[in-house]
Amino acid sequence: MTLWAIRILFLALCTVGGYEVSQVRPELISNEHGGLYGMMAGFGFGGFLIAIDEMVKGLSLRAFSAATCGLLLGSIIAWLVDRSELFVYVESRTQWIVRLALFMGFSYIGMVLAMRSNKEDFSLIIPYVRFSSQSKPENFIVLDTSAIIDGRIADLLEARFVEGTIVVPRFVLKELQQISDSSDTLKRARGRRGLEMLNRIQHNPRSEVKLHEGDFPEEAEVDAKLVRLTKAIGGKLFTNDYNLSKIAELQSVPCLNLHELSARLKPVILPGELLSLRIVREGKDKGQGIGYLNDGTMVVVNQAQTLVGQQAQVQVQSLLQTGAGVIVFADLKSAA
Repeated sequence: MTLWAIRILFLALCTVGGYEVSQVRPELISNEHGGLYGMMAGFGFGGFLIAIDEMVKGLSLRAFSAATCGLLLGSIIAWLVDRSELFVYVESRTQWIVRLALFMGFSYIGMVLAMRSNKEDFSLIIPYVRFSSQSKPENFIVLDTSAIIDGRIADLLEARFVEGTIVVPRFVLKELQQISDSSDTLKRARGRRGLEMLNRIQHNPRSEVKLHEGDFPEEAEVDAKLVRLTKAIGGKLFTNDYNLSKIAELQSVPCLNLHELSARLKPVILPGELLSLRIVREGKDKGQGIGYLNDGTMVVVNQAQTLVGQQAQVQVQSLLQTGAGVIVFADLKSAA
């Protein structure tokens, strides 16, 4: 709509310009209706330029540059042919027709060949020159509150497993500040940890952090705002929220759940493998003891109820996959 407004304004200016020319230089249009003819000429000139603009609207800057280069090369070749005196015996009255045909023909062929070629073909014309794009597409990583509080994203950035521009929306920072000011002790501790993690990410020289001011007042939920913002900037959403990751997936928004990533990176445990762990509490069934691996995987050990608080050597018997993760069942081999 804005483009057409500019075109209409330009057309009006051309019309007024045509009228003014007819008044300043009346000898150009020797007619009693010179002003009207001048307006018509200005209107036609503006309409002609707008028509050209409409025809070439799909032409990219690269295609225009290629066409210009082809036109220049074609004109040079036509000039060389003309200067070769190949048509010296042609009658002088028809030489201009030959020259016009030469320049139009070679110019057209040069433009077509240039526009059909790729950028590597120009190295044949201009050796040792390579044109490469200096603008690289930015990789935007949008963080929600859970991912910031979790803190593992900071480790991934420092280890260069994740690279890109970190985007922290203003509404996420506001939510984080509200959590850190909560009267609940646990929430307040989580909020302050999130602010510490954000400060750690910001001071990482390998990462760039941008605070995004964008907001969507029509959306009441922070999750909906995060999905819309990530989609708008073409980024990837990092979260620990299972529901948010599924909502993003339904809306075709790239999303990475750090819990799923952690689960994928857990070491594979096979039946018969020996493990050394600390029995921390009793199990639900009689004689069972519970221990945990370094990644948090729960291990249920038979005949280990009396070893609570001690280190034990256990042998894996089976694994049970649950919605919360994997539970390992093992038998006691020996107490450390």
